[in-house]
Amino acid sequence: MIVVHHLNNSRSQRVLWALEELGVPYEIKAYQRDAKTMLAPPELRQVHPLGKSPVISDGGLTLAESGAILEYLADKYGAGRLSPTPGTPERLRYTYWMHFAEGSAMPPLLLKLVFDRMKTGPMPFFVKPIARAIADRGLKGFVLPNIERNLDFMEGELAKIEWFAGPQFTAADIQMSFPLEAARARGGLDERRPRLFDYLKRIHARPAYLRAIERGGKYELLR
Repeated sequence: MIVVHHLNNSRSQRVLWALEELGVPYEIKAYQRDAKTMLAPPELRQVHPLGKSPVISDGGLTLAESGAILEYLADKYGAGRLSPTPGTPERLRYTYWMHFAEGSAMPPLLLKLVFDRMKTGPMPFFVKPIARAIADRGLKGFVLPNIERNLDFMEGELAKIEWFAGPQFTAADIQMSFPLEAARARGGLDERRPRLFDYLKRIHARPAYLRAIERGGKYELLR
């Protein structure tokens, strides 16, 4: 049986959701973030050298990286579900969005988290103005414009089609959920982009998504 090494409030929630969509039995081995640092516990390094989540074990296989895991699950257990037919335009879109999620969408959202914490984190009083100035410059000059551009692009794409890969829900939608959740939490995504906002409502209403939340526990992204 598949074992999901599940870290609270992390990308591993996507793996639970994918397994629920596929109806594949799995077990959860739960890990908790350090309450002060919010980092993954060192026990995860016993599963994978990087000590991060998600990681799955499937028989003799240990696999990390949420995109790789979702593709593996769709290919091995999907039987045509969660991934479009190879050679079709939908498959090309599927591949694109599977990579876009972490390659383009997440980096500026992660940088925003870092810069926001730089502005508010503990430090000597005489350093605070310098740290805030550096953070503000990075946010205004690079991070926020890139987040806005990405959100506008995604909003425009969903004006053309119901799901990211095409008319059918796929693993690309599961993969894209994390940057959109992050954008909702800390990137300015709200009702001003009605298609993306509606997209989040639609995925939150999926029975498999709700079952994954129930099994994985409370799900809140870092702000």
